[in-house]
Amino acid sequence: MASIIDTFLSGTNATYIAEMYARFLDEPNSVDQSWLSFFNGLEDDARDVLGDLGGASWSPSESGVIGRKGDTAAEDIQAAPHRGDSSAAAMMGGRLPTMSNGLEGRADANSVRQATLDSISALMMVRVYRVRGHLIANFDPLGIEGNAYHPELDPKTYGFKETDMDRPIFINNVLGLETATAREILQVLKETYCSSIGVEFMHMQDPEERSWIQRRIEGIRNQTQFTFKGKRFIYQRLVEAEGFEKFLDKKYTGTKRFGLDGGESLIAALEQILKRGGQLGVKEVVLGMPHRGRLNVLASIMAKPYIAMFSEFQGISSKPDDIMGSGDVKYHLGTSADRVFDEHKVHLSLTANPSHLEAVNTVVLGKVRAKQHQYGD
Repeated sequence: MASIIDTFLSGTNATYIAEMYARFLDEPNSVDQSWLSFFNGLEDDARDVLGDLGGASWSPSESGVIGRKGDTAAEDIQAAPHRGDSSAAAMMGGRLPTMSNGLEGRADANSVRQATLDSISALMMVRVYRVRGHLIANFDPLGIEGNAYHPELDPKTYGFKETDMDRPIFINNVLGLETATAREILQVLKETYCSSIGVEFMHMQDPEERSWIQRRIEGIRNQTQFTFKGKRFIYQRLVEAEGFEKFLDKKYTGTKRFGLDGGESLIAALEQILKRGGQLGVKEVVLGMPHRGRLNVLASIMAKPYIAMFSEFQGISSKPDDIMGSGDVKYHLGTSADRVFDEHKVHLSLTANPSHLEAVNTVVLGKVRAKQHQYGD
């Protein structure tokens, strides 16, 4: 059987034993009787025993078990003569742990547990907003459907009642915040994932792609800041797209056209993608799309002449008589063109599309693969 010496004299107990010894030196009766025989048998110099506990003079130790050093009130320190004509308080820079101090200033077990639960719950809430935040995004500008609600996006689901919403929580720089209250975290999540632009990306299998999207939207809270020039350009593209649809509706009322009404932002978005792609060195872009909005894309993005578009509405082929064509309806046709974006030329190709819409997907993939082979890309 192990002796008492074998069981408690280990490095993990060094601080505790040193503090107990300091108490013994100042007042022998302040320690339990079981310690008296042990401390009385020590023949080491008290300064050596307490040296590590006090720390260096230029960097006093703040660790403690019985009480945290530096918290002890001056009136609690009792100077008493002992071996070597010096007190434990003197050896430790005039600071000594006492029972009156106890664990004051230290987090108790319940506080640590609550802080841990808060952090875990907050991180769970962040992840769920990344996955399902788009379900309550503001896609209804007219307010017809009322406020969207999803139980998994309710902070109460994670234990945050109203009284808990303003308690600081450590989240380790998630969302760019080291510490934040549940209310602040919720505000950031709603701005990022539940505004007028929803983001659905957590289903993606490539971790690098998923992380890229997450950094992009969380870094700016999904609120892109446009310059005045940029806003004016977007407005111009929206006006052109809407004007085109309104003209066709009035001029060729009842003619099948699969308009882009309500989705004109597609034109501004495509324009920006192509412009940015050209800046990054993109040389060719192949597009495949369904019927809806195709005529607008042909006119606004592919730069197909308006005279050709309107001729087709009147049943006249836009091609010369000596050029054979498919004779297909106008919203099935494709085209190609060269566009210049900030002095960067990009070749655009919009594939023709049959009534079986998904058929164009594999055609686009094969066409792009062939071009990559040609370019050695």
